[in-house]
Amino acid sequence: MAGLLDKRRSKREDAETPTSSMADIAFLLLIFFLVTTTINVDTGIGMTLPPKLEEEQEPPPVTERNLLNVLVNSSGEVLIDDSMSSVNQIREEVETHVLNYGEEPDYSESPSDAVISLKTDAQTPYRTYIEVLDEIQMAYREIYDGIAQSGNLPSGETVLDENYESYEKYRESLEPEEEDQIRENFPRNISIAEPDAGS
Repeated sequence: MAGLLDKRRSKREDAETPTSSMADIAFLLLIFFLVTTTINVDTGIGMTLPPKLEEEQEPPPVTERNLLNVLVNSSGEVLIDDSMSSVNQIREEVETHVLNYGEEPDYSESPSDAVISLKTDAQTPYRTYIEVLDEIQMAYREIYDGIAQSGNLPSGETVLDENYESYEKYRESLEPEEEDQIRENFPRNISIAEPDAGS
């Protein structure tokens, strides 16, 4: 009898927890976390590109008068039409250029003809490039706000909104084929040139 108890005790002492399924559990947890984890992907700068031209179609000509050249060199210095400037002056220059209506000979003939050309150097600081592009975009936003607040478009349409954002909300209630008259009359013509290779 005593020998039988000793055998049972020795069996109990030798008993082990099965660990063969631990690897399976760890593998399943790994797959679960891989599937459920979201990874932030940089989407870059959102830009609306012009429609692609046909193969035989020539690009539309742009006269020098309608082109406002903004250059950011490798040191982060801003030149507007070859004159030293600053990031803070870009917005005002763009608005003056777009809203010239042919009055000043150094600026555009009409808002639809105005083109803003942004060129950088390969060594241009990325932060400066973003600031310059933001100023150009904000200039157009201020133009749109001003037109929406003034209540009049060159096409004769009357707009009665506090700002461009409320005008956009108002447009959402219209028929889908209704065009954005502000953007139609004041297109955002921004040309981003390939950066110079630098030295």
